[in-house]
Amino acid sequence: MAINGSFRGLRGKKLSLAIAAICSALLIWTWEETTLLINSLPPPNSFEMLPSPVILRSPMHHLKHEEKQQYEHGYTDTNSIDVILTEQIDPTAGIQSVISEISTSLITKKVDESSVNMPIEKKGCKYEKGKWVADMRRPLYSGFECKQWLSDMWACRLMQREDFSYESYRWQPFDCEIPEFDGSEFLRRMRGKTIALVGDSLGRQQFQSLICMITGGKHFVLVEDVGIEYGLVKAPGAVRPDGWAYRFSETGTTILYYWSATLCELERLNRSDPATNYAMHLDRPVPFLTNFIHRFDVLVLNTGHHWNRGKMRANRWEMFVGGKPNADRKLSEIGNAKNLTIRCVVKWADLQISQNPELKVFFRTISPRHFLNGDWNSGGSCNNTKPLLRGSEVLQEGSMDAVVESAVKGSKVKLLDITALSGLRDEGHIARDSLTAAKGVQDCLHWCLPGVPDTWNEILCAQL
Repeated sequence: MAINGSFRGLRGKKLSLAIAAICSALLIWTWEETTLLINSLPPPNSFEMLPSPVILRSPMHHLKHEEKQQYEHGYTDTNSIDVILTEQIDPTAGIQSVISEISTSLITKKVDESSVNMPIEKKGCKYEKGKWVADMRRPLYSGFECKQWLSDMWACRLMQREDFSYESYRWQPFDCEIPEFDGSEFLRRMRGKTIALVGDSLGRQQFQSLICMITGGKHFVLVEDVGIEYGLVKAPGAVRPDGWAYRFSETGTTILYYWSATLCELERLNRSDPATNYAMHLDRPVPFLTNFIHRFDVLVLNTGHHWNRGKMRANRWEMFVGGKPNADRKLSEIGNAKNLTIRCVVKWADLQISQNPELKVFFRTISPRHFLNGDWNSGGSCNNTKPLLRGSEVLQEGSMDAVVESAVKGSKVKLLDITALSGLRDEGHIARDSLTAAKGVQDCLHWCLPGVPDTWNEILCAQL
């Protein structure tokens, strides 16, 4: 009896231990399955959260300067900004797999919502916002050596000017770098393509600047004059042709310029009368564009400085709309007329891009004038020769040329915004060294070359 009783007691103890072991296992399993829920609740008398998988945004003052810039401009480095903290969680295998799943879910959700943790391109560079910085590697070509392409009236090295510090500056955008211009590399990239600049004399300056930048100012024997292909030949009695076109034989790259002060069609009202007036068709692009757009790969447009009453009278231009003389008094105002033409040209160019997606069209904003104490014909001057007295930075949002900015908005035509950055460079004009300075007329509109228009081309090339 004693032995049987002892046996039963022992068996009872074993059974109790087994039951206790099973209960403990169940409790442990339950604890593992509910740990995340428990961890999500605040402990008694505390609002402090227990350790859980979280995503922390590093404070700005902990970031390096480069990282701050990336953060401010919409780019996130997942190695330095987003940190998944799981090291304080119990490293039990089962719970770790749950944490892994939740962390993956959080990251996936974050990617889906903002693509923060994926390699992404930086937002488009705002080339118009930045600063002028001294750069002794400038200029990009020599005014002495670019005689083949550069007009004497814009080559300030060939004039009486003695201070050339304006040549040694480059434009530095705040949120990106402008690639260093290389003429040979540019021609390689533009192999077989045609780049057309159409606009007023500031467009011609940009054209000559680009040719000089490509050649380095030196004589290129493998450049062919192909102006005749575009009707760019000097007419009898004309001072110069309406434009020029040059083809770099090695790559087949063509650079051309066509003079059009207003970008709209000008039509002689009486073809037999040399002194006839011209119909200025505000709603029609200049025929050169419509005739040759199919041959262009890149088109740069500009207008602005001929939209004034003095030019209208001197050139005998009469406003036409819809093929008839304009009868709208509001449209007779110069600003409204210019606005209409720019919008019509942009709308037409936008349609051309839709039909040929490979075509790239830019509308350059107006180049600033710096006349003081009068205008070009009333004693105005711009005698400053010290760079950056007006400041060195452009911080504003939006273009100073609101007409062009508004016209291209919503279209596929790109804005080449050079107005504000050029406005800081009043010392870069030809000024009293112009050919007309002896007559008391300073040129505070056109620029010395090499000079500011080289920057316009650097920004253009960066956007191609």
